Amino acid sequence: MSDTEITASWQERVYRTLRTNGVSQFAYVPDAGHRHLIDSALTDPDVHAVACTTEEEGVGVVAGAHLGGELGVLLMQSSGVGNTINFLSLIQHCSFPFLTLVTMRGDYGEQNPWQYAMGRAVEPTLAAMGVITLRADSPDDAVATVDAALGMTTVGGRSVAVLFSQRLLGAKKF
Repeated sequence: MSDTEITASWQERVYRTLRTNGVSQFAYVPDAGHRHLIDSALTDPDVHAVACTTEEEGVGVVAGAHLGGELGVLLMQSSGVGNTINFLSLIQHCSFPFLTLVTMRGDYGEQNPWQYAMGRAVEPTLAAMGVITLRADSPDDAVATVDAALGMTTVGGRSVAVLFSQRLLGAKKF
């Protein structure tokens, strides 16, 4: 099996896990690491996929989904986490359950020096805003971690970010 087939396989399983657990709204900022999830959401007739110009818009979409009785997820890259801080205060203050999947940059194998600062700041920034972070480093981790995060969000009422590491995604060459 090629690396591409392995990647598509775990991402397809993650998509099925999200859908099986009731996620019907996908907010996203275009990102190569989320390409399979975004494409799946765009072609799924039972899903509302919302392209956002900034990540904070996605926080609002997920909060709105909750208020409308639906479950949403925000797909973003680690560099966009800093853009969400003000809107995450809304999530924290109103105690909304919140789920985001974050493709990491600035960790394992990173070659782009511009990615390190935000990559290192993701976990402490999210923690400061009351968001629990779970990390996935392998295809099996990804599916199990998303499933755990869904339970923490839907039953536990928590805000959770699943961080897809560069060990899982592969580091981009710079």
